[in-house]
Amino acid sequence: EDAHDYRYFPDPDLLPLEISPAEIEAVRADMPELPERRKQRFMTELGLSEYDADLLVQVRELADYFETVAQGCGDAKLAANWVNGEVSNTLNAHALEPVQNPVSAAALVQLLVRIQDNTVSNRIARDVFAAMWAGEGSADTIIEQKGLKQITDTGAIEAMIDAIIADNPAQVAEYRAGKEKLFGFFVGQAMKASRGKANPAALNEMLKKKLEG
Repeated sequence: EDAHDYRYFPDPDLLPLEISPAEIEAVRADMPELPERRKQRFMTELGLSEYDADLLVQVRELADYFETVAQGCGDAKLAANWVNGEVSNTLNAHALEPVQNPVSAAALVQLLVRIQDNTVSNRIARDVFAAMWAGEGSADTIIEQKGLKQITDTGAIEAMIDAIIADNPAQVAEYRAGKEKLFGFFVGQAMKASRGKANPAALNEMLKKKLEG
């Protein structure tokens, strides 16, 4: 017999260790969710693409942040777009870790809700986020102080479109002759005139009707 053979002999002085199923489940519940499992949950339960889910689970704190934002705004896809996009890009630009993010999850939720209720467009929201990052206040405060609310008044949008059409007769003629790519030109002119505050959906719908009329 060798020394290693004795390693497998039962020791009469040690009591058998018995672990109940309940204890196993309790330990499992206390363990942090592994990235791959979390990724699958994001895909199956929240409807995220594999690409979005994979980016989010790379850093646990970022995934935690995303979940809080998604729950707060009720739109996982919108939350993922912002966390993987504007939030991550800004963190990277400043060489910061997610835990150093100056914009709390609750603060980002407030901004995303303002996109959802059409207070601001997604483009303007990026400017608001930059101001929030710089410590200029909450989304609502910045929107109010800087006058960034979307123009949703159809009368105001129509008047703006009429002026653009009147100022660009050559482009209108070309568009009506079949050069539909010029639609982007008119959208650009309208957004410039409204300083980016015209509601995109209302603007596009009315502009199309006016140009085709």
